[in-house]
Amino acid sequence: MDPFLEDVSCKSPERIETEFANFQRLYANELETYLAGRCTGAGVTWHRDYGSVEAYLTSTAPNRQAWRQVLGCFEMDEVLEPAVCTRPFHDGDDYTAEWVSFEFLPGVVSRAVVALPRKTAHAKPPVVICQHGIGSSPFHVFGHINPSSTYGQYGKALLAAGFAVVAPVNRTTGPGRNRLERLAHLCGTTLFGLECFKLEKLIDHLETRDDMDASRLGMSGISLGGTATLMFTPVIERIKAACCIAWFNDRRKKMVVPDPRYSCFLETGEEHAFVPGWLPEFSDSDLVSLICPRPFMSQTGKADGISWWPFVEDEWKEAKAHYDRLGIGERAELVLHDSGHEVVPSKTIEFFAKWL
Repeated sequence: MDPFLEDVSCKSPERIETEFANFQRLYANELETYLAGRCTGAGVTWHRDYGSVEAYLTSTAPNRQAWRQVLGCFEMDEVLEPAVCTRPFHDGDDYTAEWVSFEFLPGVVSRAVVALPRKTAHAKPPVVICQHGIGSSPFHVFGHINPSSTYGQYGKALLAAGFAVVAPVNRTTGPGRNRLERLAHLCGTTLFGLECFKLEKLIDHLETRDDMDASRLGMSGISLGGTATLMFTPVIERIKAACCIAWFNDRRKKMVVPDPRYSCFLETGEEHAFVPGWLPEFSDSDLVSLICPRPFMSQTGKADGISWWPFVEDEWKEAKAHYDRLGIGERAELVLHDSGHEVVPSKTIEFFAKWL
């Protein structure tokens, strides 16, 4: 018999408190089981047509729009004619760079470093957006802070290979992102959606420049920058190739299934990682299917604590299957290495040299 159906008058206060604590524990476990089940269930709204690339793009267009709605839209708030300001960042024999800033939402300024190589085989070099991760900055991308870090100065490596490099600034601390994400949720959008919109406005600026070829545009990022790469590329079709570093994962396990082999967001206190409506429809392989047929690379370290690499391999098989079924499997590449949470610059350069 349910103890709450018994007459409370015959129970001591201590017994009542014990029974209520048991009820709370049971109810919490029931809710967690139900909600985790909903998060980890497979989406049912995909109707991909692999008959041709054109048919595939048409069939996934509703899902691309649904993902845009998950991130949130800002078009009604955009600043129509922002004034662009610049100031020096670096002027050396290896490359030259400047800070570029402009208002992209009322009272909100976009800031990014735009760098050009001193030597390039191109009159107008192709462009790679290098998005920094959490706790870091464009200074890390170019090796001006902690040059031996996980970034491997890969921004400088790309410049040496003849690419223009653009490094946008996003909110970079966990608690700071948590606070802004709560505010964004209250007005029906997300911080990621805002940053995606900011990147689109930055690309608008890049397309006006005559010192680079923004029609040959790639995007790369590590960790939180990998998040941005995987989240934004599906809806920014001007990005022609994308390299996601130290992020691609079995998203449902990563978000809600604790495991000693990797960090689970349900237990880390990183509220900014929780986007309403993300699961169950959009796993990481689903987001890659919205990037397809554009080339996509994922870099994952077997020793990286953000994931357990066999789960990454399983998710990658699902991602690559979309390319294989269209007969373009060479456009999808997984770089699985024995290191940790870091960039493999040589593979990044090879990828963009091939596809941009």
